[in-house]
Amino acid sequence: MLLTPFELRHVGERNLGLATGKFAWTGPFDPEADADWQAFQSGGMNEREYWARRAEEFSALTGQPATMPALFAPMYAGTEDELVRPAARRLIADARAAGIPVGVLTNDLTSFHDREWLERMTILREFDVIVDGRTEGVYKPDPAAYRLIVERMGIDPTTTVFVDDQPVNLRGSEAVGLVPVHLDPTDPGPGFRLARSLLGLSQE
Repeated sequence: MLLTPFELRHVGERNLGLATGKFAWTGPFDPEADADWQAFQSGGMNEREYWARRAEEFSALTGQPATMPALFAPMYAGTEDELVRPAARRLIADARAAGIPVGVLTNDLTSFHDREWLERMTILREFDVIVDGRTEGVYKPDPAAYRLIVERMGIDPTTTVFVDDQPVNLRGSEAVGLVPVHLDPTDPGPGFRLARSLLGLSQE
């Protein structure tokens, strides 16, 4: 749905008056240059631990608190149109128009963003159900997280498409019978096309 922090890190640097490259983490855009990302992908740490390290680095650079909202605020300060992938907005709208329920299963929405930011994101009101791991106390890839959103949406997991940018989360979704689609942030087009095909929606 949203651009990743990796796509917005230079925006954050600019908004903070930092030189380009001060946020040295590159994630999937240059895995070989990001040892912590490699550790996350191999199971050496989880996603929350990865971002906790980035928050500590951010605090050392800026003197601001080492919190997720403080780290993410300068990256996600733009307008909604600047932050939401157009293809994601169209997919959501087309699915709803076709009578397909749409939900979000997130680990850290309320960890990463403050209430004011959440309230201005009108796209969040387009979902039938939002399950946030932080508030529920259960996180992807724990199968219990997927079962929770399936239950709340009242859907059949075997006919439900689950889109995520993290392979580990896709493996978790398969454990409860969801149909996984990888949305690669370095090349999201194929993921969106596959999701539309699986949902029986016309291609753009």
